[in-house]
Amino acid sequence: MASLVTKKAPDFTAQAVMADNLFGELSLASYRGKYVILFFYPLDFTFVCPSEIIAFDKALAKFKEKNTEVIGVSVDSKFTHFAWRNTPRDRGGIGPIGYPLVADLDKNISRSFGVLTDESVALRGLFLIDRDGVVRHELINDLSLGRNVDEALRILDALQFTEKYGDVCPANWRKGDEAMKPTAEGVAEYLAKHSE
Repeated sequence: MASLVTKKAPDFTAQAVMADNLFGELSLASYRGKYVILFFYPLDFTFVCPSEIIAFDKALAKFKEKNTEVIGVSVDSKFTHFAWRNTPRDRGGIGPIGYPLVADLDKNISRSFGVLTDESVALRGLFLIDRDGVVRHELINDLSLGRNVDEALRILDALQFTEKYGDVCPANWRKGDEAMKPTAEGVAEYLAKHSE
């Protein structure tokens, strides 16, 4: 599988259960001008998946503040998504969430993003797509390894910082930290300050 980073995200149009809990058609291209966190998960009504979906929902306001939309995708049908969203959390559901869940029943979206495993389900892929539709970050976890939503926010902050200021973000950079100039002198200066 080749990385999609620096390439245009594969476009798709698919059925989804939208944030208002209604069925609708979602096109990735319609999100141009906004950042997108597009994440894949294996299946509805499973184990790690609800923890991630609810964690993204709890952080949704933070993403929205950063002009970023969140979209979840699995190989389930829109009807299964709808049933899961309308099942209370204490009964194995996810309850109401504020972003769309896309139905990838034919597995073409998962396949095009390189996350389909054994022609069965999607691995836990996460893609940060910029306002021009270019993939700027991707992370793919095995089925049993849940993602860190705070890390997705950190990477988004780093991308927006570099776009705004032109500086680059070193290891473990967080919003408010010092960045470095993308020059040999800038790197040397940063490392001299932060060598311990």
